[in-house]
Amino acid sequence: MDTWFYLAQGFAVALTPENLLIALIGCFIGTVVGLLPGLGPINGVAILLPLAFALKLPPESALILLATVYIGCEYGGRISSILLNVPGEAAAIMTALDGYPMAKQGRAGVALSISAVSSFVGSLLAIGGIILFAPALARWSLAFGPAEYFALMVFAIACLGSMMGQNPLKSFLAALMGLGLATVGVDANTGVYRFTFDSVNLSDGIQFIVVVIGLFSVSEILLMLEQHTSGGQQLVRQTGKLLFSVKELLHCRGAILRSSCVGFFVGILPGAGATIASALTYMSEKRLAGSQGTFGQGDIRGVAAPEAANNASACGSFIPMLTLGVPGSGTTAVMMGALTLYNITPGPTMFTEQPEIVWGLIAALLMANIMLLIMNIPLIGLFTRMLNIPLWCLAPTIAAVSAVGVYSIQSTTFDLLLMACLGVFGYVLRKLNFPLSPLILGFVLGEMLEQNLRRALSISNGEIGILWESNISQLLLVLAVLVIALPPLLRRLRHGRVLLRQGE
Repeated sequence: MDTWFYLAQGFAVALTPENLLIALIGCFIGTVVGLLPGLGPINGVAILLPLAFALKLPPESALILLATVYIGCEYGGRISSILLNVPGEAAAIMTALDGYPMAKQGRAGVALSISAVSSFVGSLLAIGGIILFAPALARWSLAFGPAEYFALMVFAIACLGSMMGQNPLKSFLAALMGLGLATVGVDANTGVYRFTFDSVNLSDGIQFIVVVIGLFSVSEILLMLEQHTSGGQQLVRQTGKLLFSVKELLHCRGAILRSSCVGFFVGILPGAGATIASALTYMSEKRLAGSQGTFGQGDIRGVAAPEAANNASACGSFIPMLTLGVPGSGTTAVMMGALTLYNITPGPTMFTEQPEIVWGLIAALLMANIMLLIMNIPLIGLFTRMLNIPLWCLAPTIAAVSAVGVYSIQSTTFDLLLMACLGVFGYVLRKLNFPLSPLILGFVLGEMLEQNLRRALSISNGEIGILWESNISQLLLVLAVLVIALPPLLRRLRHGRVLLRQGE
């Protein structure tokens, strides 16, 4: 009963005219920031943090502004992924795999509308989880140490096999390229420079945004120009249908619900993030679909699943921040900095000592998702008009926005040159039919894999047994082995049955 009393108190805070206006502004800014390649939720929240403090907003209003920008970015990131094959932020990479093929088929409106509804459902279920289970789930997330995270990364890399499709060797090589790129920079443990070629600019490693924008955005521009000069057809057709049908919604309802649950639990784990959640759910749904799916060719479930997962993960990342004072993601880490500006220490005592902040935030998240759904559905027609922009205007616009996004990270021209080189490299890979998604995921997972492996071995003084000591690690490692071993085993069994029947 105390929970519902505090939730009612939170709605009293969130439904004030000032906070409703702040939430609406945050949703709009977040959608625009998420749409622009290279910015993402961390940059959006970081840019508005000093503004919120300068305007002397009360702490609950400041937190509502930053949280709604965060959720808005998760909605906005899908737009450029679907329409232009340029992910607005990291978590939207998986959305592009089927969203862009749907746009090429003239179904951009359907992809945008189902992604908006999936995002809403994922966020709604996650907010319900926050209300009901926040303290218990926060205690569960503490069980994940470096060894458990290492096992989780091994499981995620094992799941990359589901993305291999018809070219397993090329997909495997692409993932190895990603793992190799993740090793560039100074080793945090030993201080040794690795693969920097005596360049100071590479000492901090290759920035994720540079890799994503180069491989996706620049290579996509080169493909557009190639098709235009060769007299090919337009890459993406304008859509006539703006909303999904009831049949299409029912077709992907299971994927939405499953991905929302998985995304929520991944979001609770500090540092896992929406990128991991969307990748895991996409791979899982592709495996579940089997031969009946058309993943990678415009399957609507390939859009619904990662969108539900990344929004559920974004909402779930508030649990460790509010209950333990541990950031669940990079964006919530910035938001914790906002709380410290107001001399507020996140943790379990916030729920009883400052309920207006905690429950006001939870209520505002719910209101923000309703606002975003209402805001995004009518704007689908406007978004799809981007497809009518002529190539002579569209290509340089994408290039300019991408360059600004990359330059804003470290303000160096080296990153721009590296982006261009990676773009040419990505173009060559795409011409050779190498999938880029395993490369990107290998880059993301490789860095996390190495960091947690080194931390676990440091804790155990080099004893490798720590990697499979806990029950959680054992379960994840067994699942990783099963994910790798079961598909070929099942194929052999099916082949054996076919031969047996032919012999009969």
